[in-house]
Order: sequence, then structure tokens, then C-alpha cells
Amino acid sequence: MADSEHSSSEDIASMDSTEDHSKQDSELQFSEDEETLIIRMFNLVGERWTLIAGRIPGRTAEEIEKYWNTRYSTSQ
Repeated sequence: MADSEHSSSEDIASMDSTEDHSKQDSELQFSEDEETLIIRMFNLVGERWTLIAGRIPGRTAEEIEKYWNTRYSTSQ
């Protein structure tokens, strides 16, 4: 019986980890229109993430900055 309890708690931990990973991935999923707007705004105002976020409903400056740095960062 202890084995099934142990296995069950491992399954729950695994599901929690998967949900956390999925949540992080979904934060970086932007529509094509959002991506185009981010690129255009970045070219106009640079790294003023709050200003860019103000043009995209439902997005925070942190989400946009993280998306930009993940997708377009030139530092290696």
C-alpha cells in the first residue's frame, strides 16, 4: 500500500511541475499581431516595456520584456 501512496504523490508532483512549465510557456505565446506591434513599438521607443505593454491589452511589461529577451536577445 505504501508503494501506491508513494507513486500517487510522485504523480501529483509531476503534474504540478508540468502545469508550472505549461504556464511559463503560455506566457510567451503571443499572437502574430502582438508580435508585430511589439517589434514596431520597440523600433520606435526601444526598451520602454511599460509603454509597449500599454498598447497591448492584457499584457504586462514583464511579459513583453521576457518575450523579447527570449525571442530576440542578441546577447549570447
